[in-house]
Amino acid sequence: MTRPAPIRVRIFVYNVGFGDCILLCFDYDQGRSRTVLVDFGSTQKAQSGAPPSMNDVAREIGEQCGGKLDVVIATHRHADHISGFAGSSGAVISGLQPEVVVQPWTEEPGLAVDATDSAASSPRAGNRKFTARLDRLHAAAAQVLHQIPRLAATPGVTASLTNELRFLGETNIKNAEAVKALQAMGDRHEYASFGSDLGLADVLPGVGVEVLGPPTLAQSPEIAAMAASDADEFWHLAATADAVPGQPSVRDLFPGARTARRVPQEARWLVPRIDKMQAEELLSLVRILDDVMNNTSLILLFTIGETLLLFPGDAQLENWSYALQRAPNSADICARLSQTRVYKVGHHGSLNSTPRTMLWGGFARAGQVDPAERLITLLSTRAGKHGSESRGTEVPRGRLVEELEARSELVNTQDCRAASGWWREVVVPL
Repeated sequence: MTRPAPIRVRIFVYNVGFGDCILLCFDYDQGRSRTVLVDFGSTQKAQSGAPPSMNDVAREIGEQCGGKLDVVIATHRHADHISGFAGSSGAVISGLQPEVVVQPWTEEPGLAVDATDSAASSPRAGNRKFTARLDRLHAAAAQVLHQIPRLAATPGVTASLTNELRFLGETNIKNAEAVKALQAMGDRHEYASFGSDLGLADVLPGVGVEVLGPPTLAQSPEIAAMAASDADEFWHLAATADAVPGQPSVRDLFPGARTARRVPQEARWLVPRIDKMQAEELLSLVRILDDVMNNTSLILLFTIGETLLLFPGDAQLENWSYALQRAPNSADICARLSQTRVYKVGHHGSLNSTPRTMLWGGFARAGQVDPAERLITLLSTRAGKHGSESRGTEVPRGRLVEELEARSELVNTQDCRAASGWWREVVVPL
């Protein structure tokens, strides 16, 4: 018996500010549509055309999916991708009764524990150690947040520096409530890595879902090095044991040293300079934490007949490079990706989440004039919250946005205005 195939896909892109929230609706000739929610989070509300709250987004999703979600995908743990799954907005999503929840392999509950001596011989011991490192990096982000009030009051520490520290710190904390909500949601959970079979043939008839990332440690041992410097290895964090109560893994740097009650007059000029230096070092650290978590992101390719939809979450170059260069079938993957019809722009348009030569340069539909053949790109972002133009790291990257506008049909959440509504619908005939 031939499986039914969708006749079109409707894509709803919600303006949640700095975050991601996209609903895919696969429509069939007969029977109900099948729906997939890809991420549901935000850390900074949109400047204009924004919904009043994530509750409003959740209710709108409920209406547009007909009261039923089939699959929920949380590409990775960053707050701007999963924060909405916590609290009342998360309860609305859970009430839509998703059948399957898909997350990266790093989120599997059985792995998120410290490796013990008895587990050292297990083939999964390396994965356990890696996820334990991720937990320690989350604790480091919490420490950074704890120090911001003091740094903000320090002469010489600029508001832009403390704002970026706060933004990245809030993004990289563990988001425990949202994580627990995802674990409790759905009838089945899939923790995916490159090449995983998600078993969605019955849930999404006629839709292939291929996992292109992240790789496991066995597939790409290099990713372990990204998190090798855990919280105890950063001296300026180890020196602030009391910054976050309840973090026993962080120790005094010099536990036997005497503590001075007052700074000598002749040394007071040095204190703000040291504080400024610490703030700059913390910002460098929290950027590292951000990159590590981004590279645990799912990269998913939806295939309906000859139509390809590519959703890479926040995957950065290190994640992409396995699928596009080092995997045994990388040449085949690159050939197929060249025909991508819809591309969700990675990491809100950052400088290294859309590899210029490995990925963007291979999109055959980029630059096509015919709207029926032209590449469609989806960009969910808010400018001014991440990176800086002076360093060439602003998000979204100006040069990338110019290229997207010139060579694709760009749907940019920043173009949403109150008068035109806070979401956009893209219809792709199949």
